[in-house]
Amino acid sequence: MTHDPAFALRLRDLARLRRVRDRIDRDYMQPLNVEELARGVHMSAGHLSRQFKLAYGESPYSYLMTRRIERAMALLRRGGMNVTEVCFEVGCSSLGTFSTRFTELVGVPPSVYRSSQPPQALDGIPPCVAKQVTRPIRNQEAPLDPPG
Repeated sequence: MTHDPAFALRLRDLARLRRVRDRIDRDYMQPLNVEELARGVHMSAGHLSRQFKLAYGESPYSYLMTRRIERAMALLRRGGMNVTEVCFEVGCSSLGTFSTRFTELVGVPPSVYRSSQPPQALDGIPPCVAKQVTRPIRNQEAPLDPPG
């Protein structure tokens, strides 16, 4: 076993980052901000943001929004809720921010996504596979025009 203090610090930070990611995954529908997440793992907000991005390739806020958009996609596919209801159900407080981020990640606005989903499109597909197949693209990589 190594006694390198830098290595030990990095391992401790990685464990804290996992706790933050797990909290975002679990509590995505709650009001969360970087300062609160950082306080929960005894880090500064700046340090948390830098280390989270190094570990996961995106900021904590971006990761949170991706979780919310994934859940919104599932709710829109299922039907029975309008876009505004879905927005608030997944923890977003601004319909404009929600729609903008949804469009960046998915490539179409939520209303277009909702109307383009055939009923029972994912029936019979295990949820773990459906989640992978429908996962939004991160970092604004969604195509601007739907394939066709």
